[in-house]
Amino acid sequence: MATFVLVHGGGHGGWCWGRLAPLLRAAGHDVHTPTLTGLGDRAHLVRPGIDLDHHISDILAVLEFEGLSDVILVGHSYGGMVITGVADRAPGRIRHLVYLDAASPADGQSLTDIAPALMEFARSTIREVDGAELVLWPVPEMGRLYGVTDPDDLEWMQNRLTPHPLETFVQPLLLINEAAMRKIPRTDVVCISELSAIEGAKEGRSDGAQRVWEIETGHDLMITEPEAVAEMLLKVAAL
Repeated sequence: MATFVLVHGGGHGGWCWGRLAPLLRAAGHDVHTPTLTGLGDRAHLVRPGIDLDHHISDILAVLEFEGLSDVILVGHSYGGMVITGVADRAPGRIRHLVYLDAASPADGQSLTDIAPALMEFARSTIREVDGAELVLWPVPEMGRLYGVTDPDDLEWMQNRLTPHPLETFVQPLLLINEAAMRKIPRTDVVCISELSAIEGAKEGRSDGAQRVWEIETGHDLMITEPEAVAEMLLKVAAL
């Protein structure tokens, strides 16, 4: 049995793994799908000061309080920023890193550095609520950004998206244990459809990855192709 921790991307929550997680559990694996502070079912906790470090701490707390080790840590989109930070802070708990069409930062990079086109769009959506700058407000055209085109999928997703704290996107990731983190085996799953929200992150995405697998679908691959993604993750679990 493998232990998976699945970390969602911007504007999403643990809900986005609702089609993928059952497939991994049916294969006998332990699966955790935490929601980052200020998003999804934790949107009521949004406030000024929620940054990338805060989200890294969210996942570190899951590892600590659930007593998890030998973890296959999976990040989607912005979640790639988070899992890189988690692996840097707790490399001894991580067995494998999987980047699902995700940002892969170097030391000192923010999502703004990696995906400037996405960030230009995000900044165009800024609204301030109680002192917190929020972006990616859920509007109908967000389906195109996330690569979801099926009407039923769009409706299911649209009702669950929440705005995202801007500070998490603009804070640089500072690595403190990079040498150990870079030794962790890594697999990248890259969406090759034109429907990708993080096109600017594809350059250099395979740096350090032992495997780079491609999938013909849009950016929210866990929603549009859960069976194919599960098949890839089960291959990682079998390594």
